Amino acid sequence: MNHPPPPPATESAAAQHAHAPGLLGERTELYFAAASGVFWLAGLLLALLTDLSEPVGIILYVAAILFGGYYATLEAYEGVRAGRFEIDFLMIVAAAGAAALGKWGEAALLLFLFSLGHALEHYAMARARKSISALAKLAPATALLRDGNGDTHEVDVEDLRVGDVVVVKPNTKIPADGVVISGTGAVDQSAITGESVPVEKMPVGPTKRAIDLATLPPEHRTFSGTVNGGSVLEVRVLKPARDSTLAKLITLVQEAENQKSPTQQLADRFERNYVPAVLVLVSLLLFAFLVLDETFQQSFYRAMAVLVAASPCALAISTPSAVLAGVARAAQRGVLVKGGRPLEDLGGLTAIAFDKTGTLTEGKPRLTAVLPAAGISRRELLTTAVAVEELSDHPLAAAIVAGGEEELGGPVEIRASGLEALTARGIRARYDGQTVHIGNRRLLQETTGRDVPPDIDRQMTELETAGHTAMLVHRGDTYLGIISVMDVARPTARPTLAALRKLGIQRMVMLTGDNQRVADAVARDIGITDPLGSLLPEDKVNAIRRLMAEEGRVAMIGDGVNDAPAMASSTVGVAMGAAGSDVALETADVALMADRIDNLPFAIGLSRAAHRIIRQNLWISLGVVAVLVPLTLLGIASLGPAVIAHEGSTMVVVLNALRLLAYD
Repeated sequence: MNHPPPPPATESAAAQHAHAPGLLGERTELYFAAASGVFWLAGLLLALLTDLSEPVGIILYVAAILFGGYYATLEAYEGVRAGRFEIDFLMIVAAAGAAALGKWGEAALLLFLFSLGHALEHYAMARARKSISALAKLAPATALLRDGNGDTHEVDVEDLRVGDVVVVKPNTKIPADGVVISGTGAVDQSAITGESVPVEKMPVGPTKRAIDLATLPPEHRTFSGTVNGGSVLEVRVLKPARDSTLAKLITLVQEAENQKSPTQQLADRFERNYVPAVLVLVSLLLFAFLVLDETFQQSFYRAMAVLVAASPCALAISTPSAVLAGVARAAQRGVLVKGGRPLEDLGGLTAIAFDKTGTLTEGKPRLTAVLPAAGISRRELLTTAVAVEELSDHPLAAAIVAGGEEELGGPVEIRASGLEALTARGIRARYDGQTVHIGNRRLLQETTGRDVPPDIDRQMTELETAGHTAMLVHRGDTYLGIISVMDVARPTARPTLAALRKLGIQRMVMLTGDNQRVADAVARDIGITDPLGSLLPEDKVNAIRRLMAEEGRVAMIGDGVNDAPAMASSTVGVAMGAAGSDVALETADVALMADRIDNLPFAIGLSRAAHRIIRQNLWISLGVVAVLVPLTLLGIASLGPAVIAHEGSTMVVVLNALRLLAYD
């Protein structure tokens, strides 16, 4: 995994050869193009400014043709051998025809500009690939393995096994996906998740259960290729090098390069029919002298000019260059877009459906309200609730204890005892010599034999209406008050939805298994337009299908695991927090590597920018052909202007696509 990724499988052998280092290194093709230009310019200047014999000029032009046509000839040969007549073949034929007519200068100019366009195209595509290829170099080649005796020694990363413990020194790269078991400190995860701020790491507590990276909190897990800060960490390996998040990311991005967008597929179908049609037209034009009052030489010259004008070089590169630049830019921001189709589809969304838990909300309950009854202090209510709830293993109890201890400044001094769970009502325990009940109205009505006091009941109703899970706290014969917990919205949820609304997406649906009252409360808080509660997984799929029937293109945003069926039914499936989750990486069309929903507007904006650039490139490439072909057919434009306009348009579309690398 320390080697750069291979070029996409769809490229010809010659194109791959062009990317490989030549005699003069990786820029050999560019140097050849420059040499071709120098010889062509020298021949032109000598012809204009001196009285040197014509053979000297021809020699200079021939040198320009040889340098300019070298890589084009390789690719044309590979294409013809595979039964394909492609653009390189058309260019070589046109240059050979011009030379046969004695137009050595124009043949040299054609191949100089064509080779320069090709070299710049490959250079531009290499720039777009750079951020992707750099991923392969992120993982260190070796790791410091701690053996059973406590000693460390250096081993190859590929030799690490699950369960091994590695020592990560300050300011070095972490060699494996794993869990921190010793040490604390910040880790730069930007290369994997796109997070610009280092993430604080700390050891995981003792546990008897197997550790799953996909569900491990971010403060405990590590990713191969991320950079440790200024402290020493010890990491237990949970994935071998070949299965790390980085390795999977490299593979998926390479696959994304080869997945063509709908526009690219349309352009390819057009090109497959267009190139043979051009060859037929040029063949007919060769015999125009039989019906027109002109010489064979004139007919041949016009046929070559039409051949150059009609060659769809710019069309061939217009879409793939933009798609590759878009995928590369997304990867830099921690957004994995798996090919051209989702890149284009993202920009055409008319509605978005969100899973609630873990996507719009933090995914874990928090203590949200502490409302003491009259005459009871907030501290007394909290102390009693924490002492009893710390005996329970219920997830809501953990939230009450964590929030309470944070406010109290530490654990409670007096412990409770004798915890008893009361089905569908709450819990009971002994604390400080008295019986404590924590639960719903039914529990307290049974315990006291009376209805809950009106003022407390009113407060509880207000909390429940707002989506909180509210609980009454009663000690001895006194109501201490109400505590409530809730899975709260992410701080970034509201601004993210506002940003999406500015992008023109007015319908945003929330799908959740929680009851409708909770769904409505969260929706009001963050700006969701259509909250749908009490849904089973199959209900979510049906909701997506209905939404697509009503709106057209719909994205489903979830965690890639329990939301996979709904994501698969949508136009674009987007997985949240996909770093470390194999299921999320495999099921989604787009993966937000960091657990950050605020990357979604960026991804949609980038998609729209890519679509605009693709459309611009298609207009430029087809427009130049539409203008040049009639002009050359009628003899208005000669071979020279056709060459300049044709190759100039190719360079324009490549440079236009590269603008995506600067999108923010």
